[in-house]
Amino acid sequence: MSREFRHILRITDTDVDGTLKVPYALRKIKGISLNLANAILKKTGINPNMRAGFLTEAEVEKIEEIIKEPAKFGLPNWLLNRRKDFETGRDLHLISADLTLRTKMDIEHEKELKSWRGYRHAYGLKVRGQRTRTTGRTGKALGVKKKAAKPASGGK
Repeated sequence: MSREFRHILRITDTDVDGTLKVPYALRKIKGISLNLANAILKKTGINPNMRAGFLTEAEVEKIEEIIKEPAKFGLPNWLLNRRKDFETGRDLHLISADLTLRTKMDIEHEKELKSWRGYRHAYGLKVRGQRTRTTGRTGKALGVKKKAAKPASGGK
């Protein structure tokens, strides 16, 4: 197999920069962390110091296969981003548009339940316990008004 360099690769419907090292190139896919990328490369036997542009089509297909079903290839559950899905009860790993859509659906579900998190999301407030007294302010600035400048008076 020849290792011809490609500047842009297509992995799971995402354009990936071929000049980056393989784990960092895989990180450009939404939903894949550096730890997961390294685990995928270890399973496929690909050198993590190699540039992504030198990957063959067979290696790219093997990477895509593992990304689609990482639990099937023996990757630990703690690497997955959707563990114990409340609809199916399975451990899933979502990428790109699926991840964004599922996150929006979860937020809508919490709003319907009228949970505290759903309430905070609905009103555009901070959700994870951050302070709101001084930060996270949006809209027009409300500050102290400056005094009107006094007109210049003729001198003495």
